Amino acid sequence: MSLQTVPSTPSAPSTPSIRYSIDVIQEEARQLVEKGVVSRQQPIYVLCQYIPAREWVCVECELELCDFLLRDRIGDLIGSEEWEND
Repeated sequence: MSLQTVPSTPSAPSTPSIRYSIDVIQEEARQLVEKGVVSRQQPIYVLCQYIPAREWVCVECELELCDFLLRDRIGDLIGSEEWEND
C-alpha cells in the first residue's frame, strides 16, 4: 500500500502520522481479491493479516470515517467488479 504522510502534532514533532486513504485501502483489497488471497465474502477485518500491525489502527480509523465496519464484507468495500470481457 502507498502511504500518505500527515504532519505530526505539536506534542510529537519528530514522528509523522501515517494515514491510509480509503482509495488506497480499496485498491489493496481489490488486488488481494484479484490474486485470490481473500474473498469478496470475507469480512474487512481479514485485511489486517496483510497490513503491518502498527499501521492497522490507521486503516481502522479511515474505514470508520468512511462508515465501514470491520464486519462488513470486502465486497462492500471494493464495490462492484468490472469485467473487461463479457
